[in-house]
Amino acid sequence: MRRREFLAGSLALSACAPMPKSYARDDMASESLSGCARRSGRWYGAAVKSRLLREDADFTAAVVRDCDMLVEEYELKRGTTEPRPGQYDFSGADQIIAFAQEHKMRARGHALVWYAAQPPWLEPALQAAPGPERQRLMTSYIDAAMPRYAGKIAEWDVVNEALEPNQGRADGMRQDSMWMQAMGEDYIDIAFHHARETDPNAMLFLTDFGLEHDSPRCERRRTAMLKLLDRLMARNVPVDAIGIQGHLKPFKEGFSQEVFAKFLKQLSDYGLALSITEFDVADRGGPPNPDKRDQDVAAVAKAFLDVAFDNPATQALLSWGLSDRYSWLSNFPEYKWPDGQLSRGLPLDDKMHRKPLWDAIAAAFDAAPAAQHMAGLRRRDS
Repeated sequence: MRRREFLAGSLALSACAPMPKSYARDDMASESLSGCARRSGRWYGAAVKSRLLREDADFTAAVVRDCDMLVEEYELKRGTTEPRPGQYDFSGADQIIAFAQEHKMRARGHALVWYAAQPPWLEPALQAAPGPERQRLMTSYIDAAMPRYAGKIAEWDVVNEALEPNQGRADGMRQDSMWMQAMGEDYIDIAFHHARETDPNAMLFLTDFGLEHDSPRCERRRTAMLKLLDRLMARNVPVDAIGIQGHLKPFKEGFSQEVFAKFLKQLSDYGLALSITEFDVADRGGPPNPDKRDQDVAAVAKAFLDVAFDNPATQALLSWGLSDRYSWLSNFPEYKWPDGQLSRGLPLDDKMHRKPLWDAIAAAFDAAPAAQHMAGLRRRDS
């Protein structure tokens, strides 16, 4: 890799050193993560809830200070916006997008087609529908959401989490997806083509998790993603970008800069843009001392982000939340601490103070080569 040496093999947590003094940014107390990102031609942002923007002034101030891109944590998921067939409630997403517009931030749309977070009426309707009606049940949400935010949402997660090799299919596709069961893999083609026709200016993402670690689980998922892209590219499906969620679990799985860099190059070699779209670090299982744990989390994050930003196709980093005060990690059974302490996997602590993870993100942006924005590259070449 340019400018950086790989860590030897997997990043061993026992070898995580305290945050080097060069990460400290005391001389730039007024700096923001978005400012650091912009200097490398990238964006930094976070997932937010409209309620927090209305009710928590400290959180809102932190968002304004550190972010120049927002994504809805749940308020564009169909289970929230279409509780009954054809009856939509976009009020939460409207507030987030209005906030982004007011503060001159970019916005992402998450997500149009997903196997989860669906309204309870949808799967029974899909199972009972004849063939053509199944497609309409999927694309009707694209028709409702994309035109509403045309010109305001620059990029969409069109298909989210299509892979799950552990479910036994030879191709690694997610078998328990209602869309896969109803239409086969063609559902991905249909969704992307329909999204392209609905908003030709939007950047269209295929996003998934479990692509980051040096582990058998993640290697199966990386292989499945590359094979899926081979098929999609052969069929001229208009995928513009890959969203790597970036939910790191460093105290459970190792990380290799070399393995991850190779995978990112394979993705960008398709002519696709890349983004880290749901970044956070699960700290359960780390050192009991929170200061030591913060240093270990920051070191792993820095190693991960150095590789991500070393690839010029990587255009943005979005963390799944901004402050530990509201992290989903503190409530999810696999990641929450049994003693009730908050997870410390986001840039700001529960008091909205910067942690070593904030410094690591800033330092990774500072060291990054300039991004090469690839929005629409495949469209122009096709």
